[in-house]
Amino acid sequence: MRFSAAITAERLLPQSVAVRARPLLDRVDAVIGGVSGQGHGEAGRVSLIAFAIRIANAAIAFVSQVLLARWMGSFDYGIFVLVWTTMIIVGNIACFGFHTSIIRFIPQYRETGQLAYLRGVLFGSRVGVLIASSVLAGIGALGIWLFSPSIESYYLVPFLLGLVCLPMIALSDMLQGIARANAWAVSALASAYLIRPVLILVCMVVALMMGFAHDAVTAVWCAVVATYLTTIWQLVSVTHRVDSRIPNGPRRYEMRLWIAVSLPIFLVEAFFFLLTNADVLMVGAFLDPHDVAVYYATVKTLALVHFVYFSVKAGVAQRYAQLASEGGTKLAEFARVTSAWTFWPSLAMGLVVLALGKPMLLLFGPGFDAGYPLLFVLVLGVVARAAVGPAESLLTMTGNQNICAAIYAAALAINVGLTVWLIPLYGLWGAAFGTLGAVAFEAILLTIVVWRRLGIAMGVFFPARAEVR
Repeated sequence: MRFSAAITAERLLPQSVAVRARPLLDRVDAVIGGVSGQGHGEAGRVSLIAFAIRIANAAIAFVSQVLLARWMGSFDYGIFVLVWTTMIIVGNIACFGFHTSIIRFIPQYRETGQLAYLRGVLFGSRVGVLIASSVLAGIGALGIWLFSPSIESYYLVPFLLGLVCLPMIALSDMLQGIARANAWAVSALASAYLIRPVLILVCMVVALMMGFAHDAVTAVWCAVVATYLTTIWQLVSVTHRVDSRIPNGPRRYEMRLWIAVSLPIFLVEAFFFLLTNADVLMVGAFLDPHDVAVYYATVKTLALVHFVYFSVKAGVAQRYAQLASEGGTKLAEFARVTSAWTFWPSLAMGLVVLALGKPMLLLFGPGFDAGYPLLFVLVLGVVARAAVGPAESLLTMTGNQNICAAIYAAALAINVGLTVWLIPLYGLWGAAFGTLGAVAFEAILLTIVVWRRLGIAMGVFFPARAEVR
C-alpha cells in the first residue's frame, strides 16, 4: 500500500486539524504518487530526493566553507574558491552538452528497442567527455605557462593543480546525466553534492594534522584527491547499474545526430553556468583574493535558496521530454506546476537567509559580514529566476535549445558588461547589481520565449492557459 500523508494525518491528528491540513497534504501526495494519471509521480519523487540531497549539500557545503575560511584565512580562501569555481565551470563545459542530451537519448533508444545505439551512446559519451576534458586541461596548463608573467604568482600553482582534476569533474557530470536519464536521483547527485565535499573536508583535516601548510595549495590538493576518489566510485557504481539493465551486444553510433543535438545544449549549459558564476570570476579578475572570499561566502550563504531551483530542475527534465513527445495539454499543466515548485520554497528560503545572513557570514571569520547587505540584492535575483521555473529545461527538452542558448548568451554578455563597468566603480556592490540585472533580463526573456514558442504561461503569477503550440 502506498504511503499517503493525508491518510496518515487523519489517523494521528485531531479531526479539525486534519481537515484543515487536507488540501496541502493532498498536494504532497500528488507530488509523491502522481496526480490523476498525469504521470508526474516519478518527476515529483526525483525532485523531492534531489531537494533533500541539496538541503544536505547546502548544510555540508556551508560548514565546510566556514571551516576552510577559518583554517586558511580570507586571502588563501579567496584563491582556493576562485580556482575551484573555475574548475567546476570548465568541467561542466567540457561535457559539450552530452551530459544533458543523453537524458533524451537513453529513454528514446530504450523505448524503441535500439539497444545497439543505446550501448553506443553510453560508451561514447563517457570516453568522449574524458578525452575532451583531458585536452582542455592540457590547453589550460599550456596557457598558464605561456601567460605566467601576467598572472599573479599566488594563482599559478593552485590553478595548475586544479587542472589535474578537471577530467574527473567532467566525467562526474557525465555520469550524473546518465543517472538522471534513468531517474536514479541518489546516484546522480550523491557523489558531487554529498560525498565529494565531505571528502575534501576530511582530506584537509588529515593534511593539517600531518603538518601541511594552511594555504590554498593544500586545499586544492585535497580537492583533487576527493574528486578522483568520488568520480571513480561513481563510475563503477553507475556502470554496474547500467550494464545490469542492458544485455551485451554490438555498439552503434549516430555521431552526427548526437553532436547536432548536444551542441546547442552545450551552448545553453555553458552560458547558463557562466552566467551563474560570472560574478565570482569577475570579482577575481578585478579585486584581490580577500574580496573574492567575502563575495563567495555571501554567495554560499545563498545556497539554501539556490538548491530549490536546481532540485526541481534535476527532477523534471526527463518528464518534460516525455510529455513533449506525447502532445496535448499535459506539458503546459506540468510546466506551471514546476514553476510553483521553484518559486514558493525559494521565496521562503530567501526570507530565512535574509533573517539569518549576518550571523551566518560572521561564522566565516572577521570581516565576512561586509557581504551581508549584498544578500538583499542577490536574493532578489534568485527569486526572480525561480518565478519562471526551470524554463530553460522546458525549452531544451522541446527542441528549442537554439533560442535558449541565444538568451543565455545575451544575459551573459549583459552580466559581463555590467560587472566590468560597475565593479571598478562600486566594488562588490557592482558585482551584485550586475548579476541582478542579467538575471532579471534572463527571466523576462525566457518567459516571453516559452509563451511565444510553446503557448505556456510559465511565470508563477500568470493566468493558466492550456493551449500548447
